Amino acid sequence: MFTKSNKHNDTPPAPEPAKVQPSVDAIRGAASKPAARAASIICADMKINGSVTSEGALQIDGTVDGDVAATDITIGASGHITGEVKAEVVKVKGRIKGSIRARKVELETGAHVKGDIVHSSLQIQSNAVFEGQVKHSDDPLKDAAPRAAASDARPSTSASATPNATSGFGISPTAS
Repeated sequence: MFTKSNKHNDTPPAPEPAKVQPSVDAIRGAASKPAARAASIICADMKINGSVTSEGALQIDGTVDGDVAATDITIGASGHITGEVKAEVVKVKGRIKGSIRARKVELETGAHVKGDIVHSSLQIQSNAVFEGQVKHSDDPLKDAAPRAAASDARPSTSASATPNATSGFGISPTAS
C-alpha cells in the first residue's frame, strides 16, 4: 500500500538547488565594513592604572586612575575615575575626581564629581553632587583647560597658610 515504486513515476526528480558560494570580493568587502560595536566594559572588579582610550563607547564600573577618552562614556554607580574624562557624551552615576570635557554631560542621581566641567550641554539631576567650576563652550573638546577663577580677576601671586594668633589661620603672600 505504501511502497515506493519508480516504475510508474514519469516525472524526473527535481534538481537540487545550486549551492551559492560567496565570491572572494564579497568576503573582502564585508570584512572591510566597520561593524556596529558594543560598548567596551571595565567591570567593577577591575582597576586600571594609566590612561584609557577608545574609539567607541565605554562603560566604566571599575576604577581608573588616569585619563579616559572615548566617543561615549558612562560611569556606572560603582565606577571611579581619577583623571580627566573627555568624550562627546559623558553620563556619570559614579565618582569622578578630575575634569570633564564633553559636548553633553549628564550627572545622574548618586553621581559625585569633584573637578571642573567644560561642556556644550549640562544636565544635573537631583541628589547628584558636584564641586568645581562649570564653563560653557561651543566646542569643549578643542578649548584649552579651564583656568582657576583667581587668574581671571588678577595676576597670580603665591600664598601660604600660616598660623595666626587671632583667627587661627591667615593667608599671607610669600615672596618669589
